[in-house]
Amino acid sequence: MKKNHPIYNLRFGLLCLSSLLFSSSYNMLIPELPSYLASLGGSQYIGFIIALFTLTAGLSRPFSGLLTDTIGRKPVMIFGALVCVVCGFLYPVLVTVGGFLFLRLVHGFSTGFTPTAVATYVSDIVPANRWGEAFGIQGVFFTSGLALGPAIGSTIKLYYSYEILFYSSSAMAFLSMVLIFKLHETLSERLRFKMSMLKISRKDIISVDVLKPAIITFLAYFAFGMMLTLIPDWSDHLDFKNKGSFFMAFTIASLTIRFLAGKASDRMGRKFVVNIGLIILFGSLLLMGILQTKFGLLVAAGFYGLGMGILSPALNAWTVDLSPKEQRGKGISTMFIALEAGIGLGALFSGWYYQNNYENIPITMYACAVMVLLGLIFLLFRKDKK
Repeated sequence: MKKNHPIYNLRFGLLCLSSLLFSSSYNMLIPELPSYLASLGGSQYIGFIIALFTLTAGLSRPFSGLLTDTIGRKPVMIFGALVCVVCGFLYPVLVTVGGFLFLRLVHGFSTGFTPTAVATYVSDIVPANRWGEAFGIQGVFFTSGLALGPAIGSTIKLYYSYEILFYSSSAMAFLSMVLIFKLHETLSERLRFKMSMLKISRKDIISVDVLKPAIITFLAYFAFGMMLTLIPDWSDHLDFKNKGSFFMAFTIASLTIRFLAGKASDRMGRKFVVNIGLIILFGSLLLMGILQTKFGLLVAAGFYGLGMGILSPALNAWTVDLSPKEQRGKGISTMFIALEAGIGLGALFSGWYYQNNYENIPITMYACAVMVLLGLIFLLFRKDKK
């Protein structure tokens, strides 16, 4: 591609809008799922709400990476969105604790497939010297779903019902899927899908080329699993009327920095920008545990959003930098495996330690800060430039 190739075109715009709708579709459920599970009699399983979702998302990543590199980017994106559509209609049908937990497992396939193909598609249509900028822009839309989704979801539940909330989630995912159909496939040499493609070997699971950004991704996103699991209850404890307030503050802060952080990583290097993001992330988690008030949580959420907004586009671009062109899907899926593992284990740890005792929540925040500090130490002791 030529260096002056435009990023801002209809194809990239449709992809970004689809990312917004897709992200909103499943994130709009997050604030209300703990209370919904409690209404089914499963409050002791709160840690599994996110953990089961991320388990299947992580397990499906090697398949999504392989299929992205063989049958094409579009089919993989469409399949993930379709999973969200179907699950939204099944939540009101399977109204037992077991049925709900099963659906959380199935729902995880959505993020196991669509984001892998989306990131690969971005790397296909944008020149390498602007990957950081492009991932920053696409991340703005995807992250907007983290704010709009919970805020919309909590509002729907406040005025309507869980059933309407679930059906609205399906509608969002369906609109996302419609936009994907409008895109042109970017994989030039596509293969027809065969069941044999689902047989993967150990070499298909992890790309060793991208282990460094994958390790940082795991350590950084451990805290996000804690957020998704405990912030709804912590918000209740602090008397927030809308449990999506934290995610709104976090996302607004993230949006303000993503574009600039992505461009900075193109010019100043991925590792330099990632180090800055980790430092801010570490400080935000300490603040979150110390400032145990409404205002304090929103301030900490803002700094947390800045840290994640700096990290995300740089980590995505760094992963693509290190991935062989013919195996970008595999490289990106490896990074997402690390992301899902971090979120899932963070959710399991925080849910296990929480035990419905609010005094335990700040301690989990400090533990997550230690994980981020390990990532910073890991990077500082790596002498290589890649």
